Amino acid sequence: MKKIAIIGSGSWGSALAIYLANRGNAVKIWSFNEDEKNSINENRKCIFLPNATIPEVVYCSTDFKEVIEDADMVLHVTPSKHTRSTLKQYKGYLKEEQLLVMCSKGFESETMYTLDQVVKEEIPNIRYGVLSGPSHAEEVSLNIPTAMVVASTDENLKAEVVDVFKSPTMRMYTSKDVKGVELGGSLKNIIAFCAGAAVGLELGDNSYAALLTRGLVEISRLGIAMGGEEKTFYGLTGLGDLIVTCGSQHSRNRKAGYLVGKGYSIDETRKEVGMTIESIDNIEVAKELSEKLDVSMPIVNAVYDILYNNLKPNDAIRTLMTRE
Repeated sequence: MKKIAIIGSGSWGSALAIYLANRGNAVKIWSFNEDEKNSINENRKCIFLPNATIPEVVYCSTDFKEVIEDADMVLHVTPSKHTRSTLKQYKGYLKEEQLLVMCSKGFESETMYTLDQVVKEEIPNIRYGVLSGPSHAEEVSLNIPTAMVVASTDENLKAEVVDVFKSPTMRMYTSKDVKGVELGGSLKNIIAFCAGAAVGLELGDNSYAALLTRGLVEISRLGIAMGGEEKTFYGLTGLGDLIVTCGSQHSRNRKAGYLVGKGYSIDETRKEVGMTIESIDNIEVAKELSEKLDVSMPIVNAVYDILYNNLKPNDAIRTLMTRE
């Protein structure tokens, strides 16, 4: 049994808590929201996971110290835009021997940093890893067979994370390519937005297949330019995560694209989805990085123009189909 601290009480944080508690671990969740805390402690429910029940042994608190102080492992599970501000609040409670595992996906928009860069800047000596892969919270919370990857340069950390997570319903893999694993998880959300738009526009299977394939090419181009390994983008944290996010009813990024394809505004889309939409939050960073590194990413540029330059989705398709 391990003592696990989870920073974030949303769908993914709660799903991890359910899974790890059912594996026999002692789990505490930090929440910024009193109502969510009370829902977990009193009703054993996460509002984003209506079909799942949180085990009685899981405890939720709004106090960082209470959650972190005796933990063996800390899982960070907040929206990417809140990563640094949240780290600043709890880093003083971390000890050198504790493991910090990033379970969030995305960029810091102000600096264009990946989240491992944010962690290294805020807590340079912490033992750090990244958990990623095709793993919707809704399915993990119901113990549906899933495969994930833990990436780190710390071999002992990877072994400890695998030992905690592995089970007959959770297949674990390891990687040294922290940058590639993070980038695959961050960039696939943009392509998932496009996939949803394609469905909303009632395009066909041919269009959908072309979009996912060329989308993966763009992800790998930028990922390699930023220091990731090519093979990483064709594994679970690249291709695997892309498939599940583009094709699943659980994907908020796909749903956002679908709504935009149906004519919703961005504000209307945010309200309808009701959760953080990482694709919309991170598209500006992806575009800036592609320009800075001189990487061709026409699909990313099209999404940016749809979101911020009033380009109609059908006009974006025409532009993509007729370019040189």
